[in-house]
Amino acid sequence: MKKIVKSSFAFFCLALFSCGGKRTFRDGTWTGSGEGRNGPLEVSVTIQDGEVCAAELLSEQETEGIGKPAIQPILEQFLQSGGDTDDVDTVSGATVTSDGLLDALDAALDSSAGKEKKKFAYKNTKCDIVIIGAGGAGLVAATEAAGRGANTIVLEKSPIVGGNTNFSTGGINASYTKEQKRLGIEDSPEVFYQDTMKGGKNMNDPELVKTLVDNSAAMVEWLQSDIVGADLSDVGIFGGASNKRIHRPRGGQAIGEHLVPLLREAAEEQGADIRLKNRVVEILMGKDGEACGVRVSAGSSEYTIKAKAVIIATGGFGANPKMVEQFRPDLAGFGTTNQRGATGDAFSMVQKFGAATTQMDQIQTHPTVVPKNGSMITEAVRGNGAILIDRRGMRFVDEMQTRDLVSKAILDCSGKTAFLVFDQGVRESLKAIESYAEHNLLTEAQTLGELAQKLGLDPVQVEKSLERWNAFVAAKKDSDFGRNPKSMDRAIASPPFYAIEVEPAIHHTMGGLKINSRAQVLSVSGKVIPGLYAAGEVTGGVHGANRLGGNAVADICVFGKIAADSALNQIGK
Repeated sequence: MKKIVKSSFAFFCLALFSCGGKRTFRDGTWTGSGEGRNGPLEVSVTIQDGEVCAAELLSEQETEGIGKPAIQPILEQFLQSGGDTDDVDTVSGATVTSDGLLDALDAALDSSAGKEKKKFAYKNTKCDIVIIGAGGAGLVAATEAAGRGANTIVLEKSPIVGGNTNFSTGGINASYTKEQKRLGIEDSPEVFYQDTMKGGKNMNDPELVKTLVDNSAAMVEWLQSDIVGADLSDVGIFGGASNKRIHRPRGGQAIGEHLVPLLREAAEEQGADIRLKNRVVEILMGKDGEACGVRVSAGSSEYTIKAKAVIIATGGFGANPKMVEQFRPDLAGFGTTNQRGATGDAFSMVQKFGAATTQMDQIQTHPTVVPKNGSMITEAVRGNGAILIDRRGMRFVDEMQTRDLVSKAILDCSGKTAFLVFDQGVRESLKAIESYAEHNLLTEAQTLGELAQKLGLDPVQVEKSLERWNAFVAAKKDSDFGRNPKSMDRAIASPPFYAIEVEPAIHHTMGGLKINSRAQVLSVSGKVIPGLYAAGEVTGGVHGANRLGGNAVADICVFGKIAADSALNQIGK
């Protein structure tokens, strides 16, 4: 549906200004496009007497409850600011949609000003290290490689950086960190290792898990350093963890929207060349079987980059239904939390190198995803005190079990969905919940009985379930399901009360390219493929049969940096 925003007074239009003063615009209606989370956004801007009179959304593909609620406030701010997109705030939890809409508005203004977009053709070139993918792993690798003096080019097929990391809501797991010591949290690499192996049903590659764990504390310090400048001062607990070890921004802000802009800025400050809308179509092979560059499609043209080393950081295949069904027919028809670029492109490109893959059938569902719109509710909501109830109004699972077990328990419920229930105390403890409120995902009530009625549940049973839960919290012992008492800090007793209906959806592909602890890609015969490295969700073995919340960001950061360091050692930097 089209949305039109006009100024409050028909006779009064808003003047357009830039840093250098008033700009000249041609009257008429001008269109522009940008890239949202799910596809292109198109807008029109009407200019009368050189001033903005209206802004209209022509088309979008954004998701109900996630991107769509961000659109109207941005159009209104755009008009109120006099058409200056620099004065428009992005909407929390919908950063990608917000940025895409602002790009579209800017493009429309450029057309009005007679500023034509210059066509740019890339030329064949060479560099030290080429990185495929500008998600979290690629940006970490780029920051490290460029920072140590390597001529580094990053290629991203999408019009934005970040990949799935943009939508990461939790944090980064690390053990024996300065932040844990500051907060009096007892933890150790040994316990972190055992939790990860147990969570992955001991299918994990022990060497990779040990590498992840042993480098985790130093990774947090690297992200907090002046190189990146991240805030990871809040430490909480997620499912499958014995101790509080998931590091996140103060107040529980979503890690992705905090980290991605910082990593992009860091990579570019170090000198990395990040090229958007540049799709790698082939990894080049040298005469001795080594990876020596890439062939790239950019618009209507192709070009090649010769490189001394290639790092694959393309992510998983959770947004590719055919690949998912190929390895897991039982997941046919499931929704996904993945961004649409997570299509597994790299796997066909490495076949000629004889690259090995591992555990491709290990695909994780996230248990708390809003039905039909794909909005993932972070595990931190449960970690900070929420519980799950079914249509009987009863708890049915330890909410802090691993994601596979909680997902199965929800699928066993009537209707294959459940309700995440919490109170104002939990809401105030976690900043991420505010974005859910802004996107109208919360059912709110002043009493538990009223909340139950709104959900169509038995009020008496819901009140009994919460009374029983609160008694467990007071005793620090869950007699029904054995929930970790370290995740039982808050009773659900402070109105208003809230609920979100949730279901499992495809979230993470644990299988992928087989690598060693130096992030070198291995062949089916177990040999290192010269010049070829990989990091992040494109790899397999780190998580085994189930990934613990907080281990994905640890994985992409730790192995992204290791991939860069290994490549740098190879080329003598």
